[in-house]
Amino acid sequence: MQNVVLIVHLLLALSLIGVVWGQRSEGGGLGIGGGDGAPGAGRPPLTAMAKLTWALAVAFIATSLTLTVIAAQQSATTSVLDRLGTPTPASAPALPALPGSDSLLPPPVTDDSLAPPAAD
Repeated sequence: MQNVVLIVHLLLALSLIGVVWGQRSEGGGLGIGGGDGAPGAGRPPLTAMAKLTWALAVAFIATSLTLTVIAAQQSATTSVLDRLGTPTPASAPALPALPGSDSLLPPPVTDDSLAPPAAD
């Protein structure tokens, strides 16, 4: 089911891109320029391409929401790594210590071996 919705979603996305590219530019993007500035002019009626764009956009949003719901239903409480069977960082073997040190942790605060020499 998810694959079918995903294929429809991708086809809608490609169709939406094609329809938007195919529309004639009216020069009024973002409300800049275009039009005669008459206050009572209003908006022109929607063309067939504009109606098709709206329909594809609504269908695209609907398939996006559907894919989100399907993914939420299929999600599990376990991690993806747990389902693959690969070791997680908690079960991974410990790293070997560097030669000459007991651990990889910094020295305690009371250790003065790393302190700079006192100024005379």
